[in-house]
Amino acid sequence: MKRDAALVGRAPSPAPDPLVRRPLIRRGEPPDLPEIAAIQAASPEASSWPPADYLQYDLRVAVVEDRVAAFLAARAAAGDEFEILNLAVAPEFRRLGVGRALLESFLAGLRGAVFLEVRRSNSTAREFYKSLGFKELTLREDYYSLPPEAAIVMKFHSC
Repeated sequence: MKRDAALVGRAPSPAPDPLVRRPLIRRGEPPDLPEIAAIQAASPEASSWPPADYLQYDLRVAVVEDRVAAFLAARAAAGDEFEILNLAVAPEFRRLGVGRALLESFLAGLRGAVFLEVRRSNSTAREFYKSLGFKELTLREDYYSLPPEAAIVMKFHSC
């Protein structure tokens, strides 16, 4: 992965919630899989993969108070292009800056383009990604199957 300190097009992060410490961001490991599975089960709007499959990718977790509060799985696609496969936050940690901290840690110093798909109906996620500098590119009809729905392809680019 090509990394550089400069990020372009990002909105500033909101002030952290005083009740939640800044999460510890680290690589995901096999002992994290039950918590990742629980987060995924509580996030029907997110993609659903067998949790063990994430271990073959760049898996990161955000840990708050000794609990996995969120996870992000990504992969290098081609050259300096990357794809976020899934990002989900446990319900009790949503809107507290945990997902933002996790995604910012992935984007920090990244050189190139990052792509992701998000359900067309998931306006909260779309606005979240836009606040970090992602742009909506195109629509993929019938991308999701449970339930059937189109995906919006979004792109972040850093120089």
